[in-house]
Amino acid sequence: MTLNGWIQIGLFLLIVILIARPFGGYMTRVFNGERTFLSPVLRPLERALYAICGVDEKEDQHWTVYAIAMLAFSLAGFVTLYALQRLQSYLPFNPQKLPAVGEHLAFNTSVSFVTNTNWQSYVPETTMSYLVQMAGLTVHNFLSAATGIALAIALVRGFARRSASGLGNFWVDLTRCTLYILLPVSIVIGLFFVWQGMPQNLLPYTNATSLEAAKQVIAQGPVASQEVIKILGTNGGGFFNANSAHPFENPNAITNLVQLVMIFSIGAGLTNVFGRMVGDQRQGWAIFAAMAILFLAGVTTLYWAESAGNPAYAAFHVDQTASALQAGGNMEGKEVRFGITNSALFGTVTTDTSCGAVNSMHDSFMPLGGLVPIANIELGEIIFGGVGSGLYGMLLFVIVAMFVAGLMVGRTPEYLGKKLESREVKMAMLAILVLPLSILGGTALAAVLPAGLAGLNNSGPHGFSEMLYAYSSATGNNGSAFAGLSANTLFYNSTLAGSMLIGRFLMIVPMLAVAGSLAAKKIVPVSAGTFPTNGGLFVGLVIGVIVIVGGLTFFPALALGPVVEHLAMRAGTLY
Repeated sequence: MTLNGWIQIGLFLLIVILIARPFGGYMTRVFNGERTFLSPVLRPLERALYAICGVDEKEDQHWTVYAIAMLAFSLAGFVTLYALQRLQSYLPFNPQKLPAVGEHLAFNTSVSFVTNTNWQSYVPETTMSYLVQMAGLTVHNFLSAATGIALAIALVRGFARRSASGLGNFWVDLTRCTLYILLPVSIVIGLFFVWQGMPQNLLPYTNATSLEAAKQVIAQGPVASQEVIKILGTNGGGFFNANSAHPFENPNAITNLVQLVMIFSIGAGLTNVFGRMVGDQRQGWAIFAAMAILFLAGVTTLYWAESAGNPAYAAFHVDQTASALQAGGNMEGKEVRFGITNSALFGTVTTDTSCGAVNSMHDSFMPLGGLVPIANIELGEIIFGGVGSGLYGMLLFVIVAMFVAGLMVGRTPEYLGKKLESREVKMAMLAILVLPLSILGGTALAAVLPAGLAGLNNSGPHGFSEMLYAYSSATGNNGSAFAGLSANTLFYNSTLAGSMLIGRFLMIVPMLAVAGSLAAKKIVPVSAGTFPTNGGLFVGLVIGVIVIVGGLTFFPALALGPVVEHLAMRAGTLY
C-alpha cells in the first residue's frame, strides 16, 4: 500500500460525500413532484406520457397495487427482451449477421437485465446485435434501475407518512426517475465518454492487420450509450466481454474515476433523500456513515491483500515491492492503466453496489482479496448498494437493529416515531433470509451435481469460490463473476436465472409489505426512552447487526472457499 493509493481512495470518497447532499436534494424534489430546472422541458413530456398510458398521476396506490404494477411491468420487460433476442437474425442493425440467441441463454439474459443483475453467460460482441444491445439491454438498464429507485422511495414514504393507505404511484415514480434523473445524467456523461474515446456508432466491425501481419477484428458499436447507464444504474453489463477493463469501455484514469463516482452517486444521494423525506437529514447521514465505514473496511482489506502480493513468489526471489518502476503487489488480471489501487477500489465499489462492472478479473485476486467482493454481495449490497436496493436493504437491517435495541431495554422498538411490531420485523427478516436461502442452496446444488461441477475450470477451494461467487452474484443481482466458471449451460443458465428472480422479487414483496404497514401507522412522540438514531451509537449498532447476521450466515461457506485457500497458500501447499 502506498500514500498515493490512499490519496486516490480518499479523493474518491470525498467526491461521493460532496455530491450526496445536492444530488439528494434534487431527487427529493423530483419524487415530491416539485419544480426543477428541467421541468419546463420535461413536464409537458411527462404529462403526455401519462395521457397516452392512461395513468392518473394523483392516484395513491396501496402497497399491493404498487407491487402488482411493478411485477406486471417486469414481466412485460422480460417477454419483450426475450423476443428481441430470439428474433435477432431477422431484425435490422445487425451488420455482423449474428444468429438468434439460444433459448436458455435468451431466458437467462432476459431475467438478468429485467432484475438489474446483468449477468452475462455470453461474449456480448459476438452474441448480441446492435439492436438488441440498444433497444433491449440498454433500455432495460434504464428501466430496471428506475424500478429499484422507485421501490426505495416507496419504503421511504412508509417511514415518512402517517396514517396513510398508499405509497405513491409506481408508474409516476418510474417515469419521473427515468426522465428527470437517469436520462439527463446519461446524456451528459455519455457525451463526455465519447469525447474521452468511447465508440458510439453503428458501423460493422473493423478488419485490421497488425504490424506482425496478423489479422484482427476490432469490435465497436454504440458503446458509450450503454456504458453510461450500465454504470449510473448499477447494472454492470458490458458491451464487451472484458467489461470496464476494455479500453473502449474505460479508456483512461479519468473515465475510471468518473465511473467509480457514478456507481456510488445515486445510492449515496438516496440516503440524503431519506433524511429529507423523514424531516431530519441527520437520519440520512447516519445511514451514510454506516455505509461509509463498511466501505472503508472492505477497500482496506482488498487493497492490503492485493498490495502484499503472492507469497509463493518469494521462493523465486521475485520483487513485488511497489516502486517508481513497478506497481508491485499482485498484478495478475489487472490493467496496467489502473494498477493495484484502482483495481482494488473498483472491485470493492462494484460489489458494494449491485453494479457488477469490473476493471480487473476478480478470479485473479488473492484469496482474501477475492473474499471481499463475495462478502460485500452476501451482506445484501447495502453499502450504498444498487440504485434503490441498497437503501431499502439497509433500512431492513435498521428495522432488525432497532428490534434488537428494543429487546435490550425491554420496550417496544421504534424508528422515526413508528412502532416496529411483529409484522414489520417478520417481513424484514423474511426479506433478509431470502438471500442465504438462494445463495447457499444454489451453491450446494452445483457442488454435488455433475452438471454444476462440469462448469468449473479450477478444483479445490478456488473452484468452490467460483460457484459461491456465481450464486451470490445472481441472488444479489450483481452480475459480476470470478470469471473461472463456464456458465453458458442449461444448468447454470436455469439455476442462476432462478437465483436472480428470488433475489429481486422475493425480497421486494416483503419489503413493500413493511412499507405499507409503516405508512398506516401514526407517529409516536419522542420520549426519554426513545433510542436516538442519528448518532454514533446507532451507527455502531447497525453495523454490528449487519456483521453478525452476515457472519453467522455465510462464514462457514467462506471458510470452505477463500479462507482455506488463503491458509493453504500461506502454508505453501497451494499455488
